[in-house]
Amino acid sequence: MSLLLSLLVQAATVAEPVTEVTIESPAVAELSLWELTLKGGIIMIPLFLLSLLTIYIFVERMLVLRDAAKEDDTFMQRIKDYIHNGDIDSALTLCKNKNTPVARLIEKGITRLGRPMNDVLVAIENVGNIEVAKLERRFSWVATTAAGAPMLGFLGTVLGMVTAFHSMAAAGEAADITTLSSGIYEALVTTVAGLVVGIIAMFAYNLLVSRVSTVVNQLEARTMEFMDLLNEPAAKK
Repeated sequence: MSLLLSLLVQAATVAEPVTEVTIESPAVAELSLWELTLKGGIIMIPLFLLSLLTIYIFVERMLVLRDAAKEDDTFMQRIKDYIHNGDIDSALTLCKNKNTPVARLIEKGITRLGRPMNDVLVAIENVGNIEVAKLERRFSWVATTAAGAPMLGFLGTVLGMVTAFHSMAAAGEAADITTLSSGIYEALVTTVAGLVVGIIAMFAYNLLVSRVSTVVNQLEARTMEFMDLLNEPAAKK
């Protein structure tokens, strides 16, 4: 009988459910983008200002370049008709009303009619250089941001690392890896911010330069068309 009881006790012990032991992992605090930005320190202020400046210049210049790139298909034909008819005043009035880089180039060429062709071409080229300089106004700020923002980010990281190691040294024996790691990730925030601002500024600068190149090609094409126009009467004779 005792043997039977012992067997029943062993069977009941085996049948008991096995309790699972769960090990809770420590909760990781989540940081919002704003909180992470604030941890970057004072270096984040110039980076923020540079980003705003880049955005403003990019939008403003793109609008200017868009207007400068607009072409009137009938403009050169009307100039040609006016010049062939000897109506120089109407040609000048048309250029002034258009108020575009191309119109200002042609206007300068019209005012030099009667002079040697080389003088006319030089006058047009001088105006073209001035127009291109106007289109490229404030480009240097965008280029400076593209090069300087990452450097500011690295500077902020170095300063943060110095602060982190100084805090760890001041803590002495009480210092641990948590103290160092928190200081390091806070310091790296400025590097990320600097790279983001620099990359955006680099793409913005290259896009602006490409748009200026488009306008320059238009100016060169209209200049050659105008010079050919001046040579047409002599060729017909």
